[in-house]
This record gives sequence, C-alpha cells and structure tokens, in this order.
Amino acid sequence: MSWIESIAPTIASCLGGPLAGLAVEAVSKAIGVDPSAVQDTINSGKLTADQIASIQAAEIQLKAKAQEMNLDFEQLAVQDRKSARDMQTTTKSFIPPLLALIITLGFFGILVGMMTGKVTSSDALMLLLGSLGTAWTGVISFYFGSSASSQNKDALLHQSTPTK
Repeated sequence: MSWIESIAPTIASCLGGPLAGLAVEAVSKAIGVDPSAVQDTINSGKLTADQIASIQAAEIQLKAKAQEMNLDFEQLAVQDRKSARDMQTTTKSFIPPLLALIITLGFFGILVGMMTGKVTSSDALMLLLGSLGTAWTGVISFYFGSSASSQNKDALLHQSTPTK
C-alpha cells in the first residue's frame, strides 16, 4: 500500500495511526465503496484513474478538515506510541515483550523455513507471513521509533527549491 503514500500522504499517515477511521471514511466516499471494503479495494490494485483522482481530492479535503480541527497527524501518532510506551513502563507487563518475541520468532522462522525449503509456500502461509511482517514493523516502531518523520523530511527536501 506504499503507493497511497505517494498520492495521499495525509490519508496514508492516518491509516497507520489513531485517526484510521477518518481516513477510511474519506477513501470510502472517494472511491464509492463501503468502509468495510476499502482495504480490499485498495489492495486489489484495480483502482481506476477517476478513483485515484478522487482519493487525491479526498486528501485535500482531509488536510483542510485537519487544519480546521487543529490536528497534527504526526504529533498524534507520536503521542499514541508514547502513551503505549508509558503504559509499558508503568505496568511492567510482560505481554508486549512476549508478543514482540513471538511475532519476531514467527516471522523469521517462516522466512528461514521457506528459504531452506523446510516449509512449502501456500496462499495461507503467504498471508500469515504478510501479517507477521506488518506486525513486526509495528514491534520495531514501538521499541525503536518510526522513521516516518525522517521520510517526510527527505520528501520535503526533495521537493524544495535550493536557495542561492
């Protein structure tokens, strides 16, 4: 789904954060599908040019709505991660580290199994591997932070005009 970041970065950042519902609603209206079908429609890779243009228009509307509501999506995502880390520090629960370990072992275990030929590929296994890969990205973001702000900075620098 990285292509959506290039055409609608605000929507993409919302999809991965606490305002996912707002982004799903905007995309569902833009492409004319039920909110429950947005993920499947986007993943199908069969969006028309009109639907892509509608997503870009929804991006502009979402930015305007965010400005009206004084929302900073990156700051909200940072606060979301910070609150989860603070909860972990306060409660000293063993569950998040245990889940992180299980996800990491499962993800790399399946990869090694597939590379060595001990595990045969199937549609269900590929779905599981994709889910574990996504979960592992979340684990890394939780424990080590996200590079989203760095990527945004790089994109802004790339689009800027050098001064003389």
